[in-house]
Amino acid sequence: MAELANNVDLNVSDHNSVAEFCKTQSIDLVVVGPEAPLVAGLANDLRQAGFSVFGPDKAAAQLEGSKAFTKSICDKAHIPTAGYAHLHDKASALSALDDFQIPVVIKADGLAAGKGVIIAETRQQAQDAIEDMFGGGFGDAGAQVVIEEFMQGEEASFFALTDGKNIVRFGSAQDHKRVGEGDTGPNTGGMGAYSPAPVLTADLEDRVMRDIIEPTVKTMAAEGMAYNGVLYAGLMLTADGPKLIEYNCRFGDPECQVLMMRYQGDFAVLLKRIADSDLGADEAMEFSNQSAMTVVMAAKGYPASPEKGGMIDLGTHEDDVQIFHAGTAIKDGVLVANGGRVLNVTAMADSVTAAQKSVYAAIDKVDFPSGFYRRDIGYREIAREAESG
Repeated sequence: MAELANNVDLNVSDHNSVAEFCKTQSIDLVVVGPEAPLVAGLANDLRQAGFSVFGPDKAAAQLEGSKAFTKSICDKAHIPTAGYAHLHDKASALSALDDFQIPVVIKADGLAAGKGVIIAETRQQAQDAIEDMFGGGFGDAGAQVVIEEFMQGEEASFFALTDGKNIVRFGSAQDHKRVGEGDTGPNTGGMGAYSPAPVLTADLEDRVMRDIIEPTVKTMAAEGMAYNGVLYAGLMLTADGPKLIEYNCRFGDPECQVLMMRYQGDFAVLLKRIADSDLGADEAMEFSNQSAMTVVMAAKGYPASPEKGGMIDLGTHEDDVQIFHAGTAIKDGVLVANGGRVLNVTAMADSVTAAQKSVYAAIDKVDFPSGFYRRDIGYREIAREAESG
């Protein structure tokens, strides 16, 4: 980012300082990307100060900030989702396990950086997850817990943009949450993604809009919490149709990278119109027909204890490759790892299979001895492409 603009060290938790900076710099549009500032109400305070803001206010951001809140909206709007129980203490949560079959999903109610979801394969794992959450393993996020039935199917992500009234589709993607190949190991913030996700067919997208997205936007508005921004719906494609796993109130990482590689319109103008409640009902989105894939290069030890400081040499790459920095820093003139998920190596091609080939060829040129990555991103769609010839 420093090659394109001036990075400013702002404390985003100090809303007055952010507003003052926007005032002195005559900022026309503020895009609040991360979920934590949205849940903390930064969008509210900036709007009150007179700025155009893309992103939901504090009340609407509860769609990501609280799993239980989202479930209550699902109940009110009759949105298809997993059966669940919302528990406030360890004893009642452990007791509620008797009402669920194994495997079962244990979720910290609040924000946990994409890691507060445990798929328990045994009752003991479920009990351990509940003990960990109420024991402070996820901080305040685990003060309350949601237990969910385990849904069978394939996951996909669907994105929509809304100004609180009008809604437009903004593509699909498929993420790979588990740290290990073959979807093994603990959940992470995401180890790679591709877009579009053909498994989410045009017919299924229509159902998602009709049964999930539109009822959500309508119900939120009726509840006095009109939603402005992006709705990222994590879906399970079950035998009974798409069901909502959870909402994010941001573009997501690594989904954002593949969406942005494919988007061909003027993104700043689009976000400004949404911020100003000026989204057209039949707004046309311009996307490339090509597939985009991104693979995360993470630091050894991620997601538990990532190793920082490892040196990185990016090498040189073809024009269809873009490397997004996620957790890097410059130390003594050298690029080093400074986080868990460090780089997103991204490429475009005419198929997911070809995009994967380009991505891994690019990764082979990156020298990052203390890093690792999955070599099977996109495996489901690649198998389908091979089968269809």
